[in-house]
Amino acid sequence: MAQLAKVAKVADVPGAVIAAGGLVGGYGVARWTKKRPLGGAVLAVAGAAAARQWQQRAGGKTAGALTAVYVAAFAGSHPLAKKVGAWPAVFGVAGAVAVASWAVADRKST
Repeated sequence: MAQLAKVAKVADVPGAVIAAGGLVGGYGVARWTKKRPLGGAVLAVAGAAAARQWQQRAGGKTAGALTAVYVAAFAGSHPLAKKVGAWPAVFGVAGAVAVASWAVADRKST
């Protein structure tokens, strides 16, 4: 029973938090381990978990759109980092994805 309660609590984490955490965590893992594929794995797992939350809360079309925003944010952080620095870029795109997620998916379920 205790394990089931833990699963229920994880399921309540908003997609915005998962997605932003995936972007920040993926970059952090890649930077600190110097293993980009490991950071990419963190990014991918978090993206899949966020997409699942979005699908459950707002439907498939919204989940697809937010997943595209997540991938675009990851890609966009690279050129942005050349202008403002790596960490500011990562935090900026993570914040943008979190706001988009909250606005179209997470806000509806709170």
